[in-house]
Amino acid sequence: MATGQRGVAGGVLPNLIDPARAFRALNRVVVPLVRFGTASPPPVGGGLVVLETTGRSSGLLRRVPLVATRWGQQVYVSTFRSDSQWVRNLEADPAAGVWVGGRRREAVAGVRRGPLNVVRLSMDPPAQPIVA
Repeated sequence: MATGQRGVAGGVLPNLIDPARAFRALNRVVVPLVRFGTASPPPVGGGLVVLETTGRSSGLLRRVPLVATRWGQQVYVSTFRSDSQWVRNLEADPAAGVWVGGRRREAVAGVRRGPLNVVRLSMDPPAQPIVA
């Protein structure tokens, strides 16, 4: 590390653990467990889901495990971070997949930005819009 470069906790110690690398390693363990159905939310309640989005620049499939609240066919996830890539991906393309109960479900996202960014995922949306 170069002299004067800041490390962990703003000190001059070198960064021993890269947070991004640590989360990627953790996600490699968590994603398969959640996709299997471990800790999945019941029809009404909280738990873990895996959200699948399409990268807005790369076009590649992106998966992220998230804490969620489920209310029937609606799944709500949120973040305080304004720069979360999964939120930006859903703003660019609201079509998503969400793993709940060991099963992948098609979903359409609605993003509401604010101090707490909230995303509502409507699972198994109808193929044709419902006209009243």
